[in-house]
Amino acid sequence: MTVQQKGAARAMTEVIRRYGPVLTGLILLAVALWLALLVVLPQIMMVDFSFRPSLPPSKLGGPEDVYTVKNYATLWTNQIHLAIFIKTIWASALVTAVTLAVCYPVAFYLAQVAPKRRLPLLMLMLIVPFWINELLRTFSWYIILAFNGLLNSLLVGLGIFDEPQRMLGGDVGVIVGMVYVYILFMVFPLYNAIESLDRNQIEAARDLGAGWLRIHWRVVLPHAKPGIAVGCIMTFMLAAGSYAVPALLGGPQSRWFTEVIYNWFFEGGNWNQGAAYAFILLVLCIGVILTAMKLFRVGLTDIAK
Repeated sequence: MTVQQKGAARAMTEVIRRYGPVLTGLILLAVALWLALLVVLPQIMMVDFSFRPSLPPSKLGGPEDVYTVKNYATLWTNQIHLAIFIKTIWASALVTAVTLAVCYPVAFYLAQVAPKRRLPLLMLMLIVPFWINELLRTFSWYIILAFNGLLNSLLVGLGIFDEPQRMLGGDVGVIVGMVYVYILFMVFPLYNAIESLDRNQIEAARDLGAGWLRIHWRVVLPHAKPGIAVGCIMTFMLAAGSYAVPALLGGPQSRWFTEVIYNWFFEGGNWNQGAAYAFILLVLCIGVILTAMKLFRVGLTDIAK
């Protein structure tokens, strides 16, 4: 039995001891039903849709209703959609990298530097803005980045720009909005990982003459690998699957792949093509998860911690 299997067995034993076999069985049954009805079955239906042509109801089940890969091939033959797909991948990776760079100092300060008596207040200040709906938070960035918005007024007032600059309708506004909207999904995994680091290891490295960059590179970052992996996975998946942020802060030149999927489902009326595009995005996200786990050399048990 591997270490992961032993850990899972101990965790299950602890759950049974705490809740009893009957309640534990009901919890597991509820989770299984939830996964089957809301995750597994919809995905199976989406895959079935994606391999079938878009036909009127009168032709469903007829000789033309056969499995085909035409819906998947459409992405590779439609150069506009392919370019949007590739742009979504690298832009989501950029959002993930920027969010990691912004959140790492914050997480380290909260976990290792901030006084314990001030930590609850700092956490509350970090969380309170996210009690507001995501759409409202995105609209706030629309107001800030607008042509006559707060940021342009400030930059023009300081003399940095002679006239307001157009910050909406492009990739910059979308990336800034996503970094803000998904920042907590990076901060908390990093905080949980760094908070468990023994402060004495940092002090020992400093006593041995290591500078701050070397301490972070050789001590903090290796210890925080599970938190980095979780934060990067969650941020990338949320960014790649986001619709509201690019729809509100972007424009025709900064379309996201989710907007293309939305158009297939709700405007084009071609659910089969939309399902194929959605499944391609799902496979991409699964690939990112597996790649991140291999890159950071962490397993599911490490991520679950």
